[in-house]
Amino acid sequence: MARNQSALTNWSQYLALRGVASLMQCFDVEQNLHTAATIGSLFYRLNPKRRRRAERNIALSFPDWSAQRVRRVAERSMQHMFQLFMVDALVAPRLITPATWPQYVCLGEIEPVLDRLVRGRPMILLTGHCGNWELLGYALSVIGFPMSALARPLDNPLIDRYLLQIREARGLKVITKWGAMPIVRQTLHGGGRIGFIADQNAGDQGLFVPFFGRLASSYKSIGLLAMHHRVPIVTGHARRRGGRMKYELNCTDIITPDDWAGQPDPLFYITARYNRAMEQMITAAPEQYLWLHRRWKSRPRHERRGEPMPARLRAKLRSLPWMTPSELDRIVALSDDPAHQEVR
Repeated sequence: MARNQSALTNWSQYLALRGVASLMQCFDVEQNLHTAATIGSLFYRLNPKRRRRAERNIALSFPDWSAQRVRRVAERSMQHMFQLFMVDALVAPRLITPATWPQYVCLGEIEPVLDRLVRGRPMILLTGHCGNWELLGYALSVIGFPMSALARPLDNPLIDRYLLQIREARGLKVITKWGAMPIVRQTLHGGGRIGFIADQNAGDQGLFVPFFGRLASSYKSIGLLAMHHRVPIVTGHARRRGGRMKYELNCTDIITPDDWAGQPDPLFYITARYNRAMEQMITAAPEQYLWLHRRWKSRPRHERRGEPMPARLRAKLRSLPWMTPSELDRIVALSDDPAHQEVR
């Protein structure tokens, strides 16, 4: 749960945020994006702990990349992060409206998704910490397809309330993460749409599936919801174009009940497949992923015990339709090697 902070800390943080937001309205959006990118570069240079974590995550995810490319993408990732938090999150509701959205959002490969939205079909929409994950649900709501999104409340209640008003300005309903399952089930049962950010670490008891060649803990609840309600899972992202306040919406995969019906372990298949879809959206724009995010923090039991990968888990991995022998060998090798553990 959110930690308690003093009222003085809450108000000082809140007033600082409102001050920055007011100041940035005095400048052009493109200039603000440039300023935020500069601050991101300073953060990259002055925060060695997070720089090392981001660079290590990138290097392990793209083992063929040169060290120079790894460093370049890590810095650009932090530039993008500050652009999101300092600019996009504050100006999107003011700029992106039902009348103006085509100036800032273009529709890429989302025809199958639009068809389901137009027909009013229930679905689970997933994205990761790539592109603008906040904009994705907001943009769909602005276009005319209201949806609900699950979100963890911020530690500062003043900032949380302020940003919640921004998020919900155009029809997006934000569901607080704690105790949200009854609302989520009711929404799906009523034909609604629920959005999740699906690349968060689910702890030691999560379901461990491949993510960029390493086992990553993922929440079981997403797959269980899809199986229980027999609704499709749609994965997509909002990708920034040209370093500007311009985004393209794309769908990377649609996982239907027919897809998992014949699988030996449907939950494992669903969870592995949507993680694979997130890999694809990240690979399309790796500089727009939050690489300092501790995606691989938790480790499966056999790694914590220093044991080799169990044969049962190898069999599950081998059963995935897209798994190749070389990729399986890489996953097993990294899992059996304690040197790949995350940089804290």
